[in-house]
Amino acid sequence: MHGDAAAALTLLNDAQLMERVGRGDKAAYSTLLSRHLKPLHAFAYRILGDGDEAEDAVQNAFVNIWVKAQSFDTDKAAFTTWAYRIVMNQCLDAKRKKRFDPMPEGYDAVDEGVDIEAEALSQATAHRVQQAIMALPERQRVALTLCHFEGHSQAQAAEILDVRVKALESLLSRARAALKKTLEPMRDEL
Repeated sequence: MHGDAAAALTLLNDAQLMERVGRGDKAAYSTLLSRHLKPLHAFAYRILGDGDEAEDAVQNAFVNIWVKAQSFDTDKAAFTTWAYRIVMNQCLDAKRKKRFDPMPEGYDAVDEGVDIEAEALSQATAHRVQQAIMALPERQRVALTLCHFEGHSQAQAAEILDVRVKALESLLSRARAALKKTLEPMRDEL
């Protein structure tokens, strides 16, 4: 695509791009992909805890976005809300299909310039916190991820989860209470 045309696409908002994607415009799709890939991948990673699975979930989500582009309705939801919901569903499907927990990335790497004992303790602490988050019920984990890691407002997170704000607040409250209870024995390490 010509540079001027690509630059012009970056000036369009998501709804305008989706209208073009619905007509089969691959350049508009590419613009949406480059605009939203990184935050959606980060969201998927926080839900799944695995980079490869997160990448697969986001790729599947973007295939769904391409396939369902004609059915996207700007009156029902913002593109980001719709996209986060699609990614969330892909992640939850992947979690249901998951049969084993992979070893954490870098578990066997040794760096001679680092205090190995301190680094191991730090990694172990981070791993225990991540395990505690991953042990939360799915909807609590997603609510916590959306509000605390992704920076969505409670209203946005409620829309993505398709619940009322009060229900989201309840999910967050239960998630925080469960994390506090689970992580209490290691409070001094945190």
